[in-house]
Amino acid sequence: MNHAFKLGEAEYNLGLSRAAEGYRLHVGGRSLAVNLHRNDDGSAVLTLDGRSEPAVVAVRGDEVFVHLDGDSYALRYEHPLQRLAAQAHGSAEDQVRAPMPGSIVALHVEAGSSVARGDTLLVMESMKMETTLTAARDGVVESVHFAVGQSFDRDALLLELMARPEQGDAP
Repeated sequence: MNHAFKLGEAEYNLGLSRAAEGYRLHVGGRSLAVNLHRNDDGSAVLTLDGRSEPAVVAVRGDEVFVHLDGDSYALRYEHPLQRLAAQAHGSAEDQVRAPMPGSIVALHVEAGSSVARGDTLLVMESMKMETTLTAARDGVVESVHFAVGQSFDRDALLLELMARPEQGDAP
C-alpha cells in the first residue's frame, strides 16, 4: 500500500508491504526490510535493511515522532484529499496537541503572531529529548495554552491557530 508522508516540508511517497519476516519499505525503487520492536521498558529498536538503532517513537493520530541517533523527526501522514484541501486553503489542523507528555522549553510565538506553514511554534522536551512542533498551515496564533517551563500530558492542547484575515476583510 502506498502512503504519502511529510518530513518537514519534504513529501515522500512510500510503500509498505508485509513480508514473511515482517515488513518491506518501498522507497524510490528500493525495497528494504523494516521492523520496529518495542521493548517492555517502553524503548524501541528500529531495524532498517539489517541495521538496528535504538529509537524512541511516539504516535498521535497521523503524526509519528521519532528520536533516532541523536536527531528528532516529526512525520505526518497526509491523506490525499487532505493534501488537496490544504493546497486550496481548505480546513487544516487548527489545534497543536502534545504528541507525548513533556514541558515547554521554548515558545517562538504568542497570541496574534502570524505564522507560515513550517514555521517553528514551540520546542518541547520529553524524556530528555527535544521535539520542535511547527505550523501545519499558514495562519495566526489564536491562543497559547502553556508557558515555558510548564508541563503537560499527552494530547494536551498546546496552542490554536486561526485563518489569516483576507486582505480587505474587517479586522
